[in-house]
Parts: sequence; C-alpha cells; structure tokens
Amino acid sequence: MNRNSPLSPLPPCIGVFDSGVGGLTVLRELRRQLPSVPLRYIADTAYAPYGSHGSDYITERSLRLAGHLIAQGARLLVVACNTATAHAVGALRARWPELPIVGTEPGIKPAVAASRNGRIAVLATVATLASERYRDLLARHADGTQVLSQPCPGLVDLIEAGDLQSPSIDALIERFCAPLREAGVDTVLLGCTHYPLIQPRLQRALGEQVQLLNIETAVAQQSVRLWQALDLPTSEGANAPLHLATTGDAAALQRFVAEALGWTDLSVEALPDL
Repeated sequence: MNRNSPLSPLPPCIGVFDSGVGGLTVLRELRRQLPSVPLRYIADTAYAPYGSHGSDYITERSLRLAGHLIAQGARLLVVACNTATAHAVGALRARWPELPIVGTEPGIKPAVAASRNGRIAVLATVATLASERYRDLLARHADGTQVLSQPCPGLVDLIEAGDLQSPSIDALIERFCAPLREAGVDTVLLGCTHYPLIQPRLQRALGEQVQLLNIETAVAQQSVRLWQALDLPTSEGANAPLHLATTGDAAALQRFVAEALGWTDLSVEALPDL
C-alpha cells in the first residue's frame, strides 16, 4: 500500500476500535509510541459489551466500524478488543486483504514462558474464551502448562459505566480472582483491554506474588513495525491529531478519558447511526 492507496483519499491515519472504553489502553500506548501519527478511535458503546454476544453479531459490528475508519483514512487497523479479534479478525482480513490489521489476543506463549510454577490463568470475556481462536492459542502454546480460563461476565459493563471505584467492581473481582488464588496460579493474563483500567485492584485481589500480563505494549509495537513499513507521511513533531468517537454517549466518553487517562482537551464525536 502506498500514498495513492484506493482505500481513501483522506490523510492517512491509524484506525482503532473497541466495543467501548477498553481499547483506550491500547490507544494510550499507540500515542506514546507513535506520537507523530494521526489516530482515530471508535468506542462502540451503544452495542457493548461484545462478550455476551455471538460470533455473527461481533463480526457484523467489527466490519461496520472498520469500514467507517477506512473511509476516514485508516491505512492500518488496530482491533483493540480481544473479543472482536477472536471472532472477527479473519473476516476483516478477508474483506480488506491489502490492509495491515493488528489484532489483540491473550499472550499464552509469553505467559507460559513467564510462569515459574506452570500454572497460569486467563481473565477474559465469555465470548473470547469460547472462541475457536482462543482454543487454537491454547493448543499451540500451552505446552503442558495448567491454564485456568476464567470468564468475567459483567465486569466490562461495570467498567463501561465509568465508576472505576465502584464496590460492585470489587465484588466481581473477588468472585473471579478467588478460584485463581485457590489454584495457585503465579501468572495471570488480562485477556480483555478493559481490565488494565482496574489492574491495581486485580493485583490486590490476587496478591503481589502473582504477575499480571497485558497486551497493549505488544500491540503497539506491532503497529509501529507495520506503519513504518507503509512509508506514509506523518505529522511534524509530536502533536498528531487524536480523534475520538463513539456510537454511544459522547459526553460520557469525554468524561471517562479525562478522569481515567487525564486527556482533558479532547472532544468526542457522536456516531449514533454507525
């Protein structure tokens, strides 16, 4: 792909989407590693959470969001959602074979390598853990390691609600972490991009001796490699545009990014018809 890509005549950018606010953890890392590259992010809040839906639903939403981002100039797509990656990344790559697409999925292989006692756990949505892609990751990389796959229904909903200090979140964290403590796991994968937003609370529930692994740094590093290979123009300096949009409540997302990420000078576009 080059500057004359038929995908869109608009200035090139990286397009990022998630079912809601979880992908902001990936966006934050992309911004850190690629400060001169324009970024466009969509939170599909009106249709969240993806984790409680079937594969066809998740794929349909992913294709719609990707199509919008491509029309807005995306030359590289980041699926900043483990559930959407698990169910839809194959369909996205089939629809746009010329477009570099970076997915987000649990890093079973590095977790196996990091574990000291051979017992790891994956915290993720029901849909991610039920996906064929996740089963394939286990088959290829578990390598005799005991893997406890812990679904976390309801946790994304509470994070999306915006009150990250809610006692209800603590109650769910305790429910989902108790089996991990009992199993004696020493490494836990955060298999949803929402979960790093409450990582300190997960760490307290699991104990300081348990190492937590998340994926946003590796996703950003892969995005850097693919973007540099495209040899596209970028902004001068470190102030490239950062555009946020949502299919849900724009004011709520704006409050969330200000409180959770400290981004107080960004407006959010509402996309109610997407």
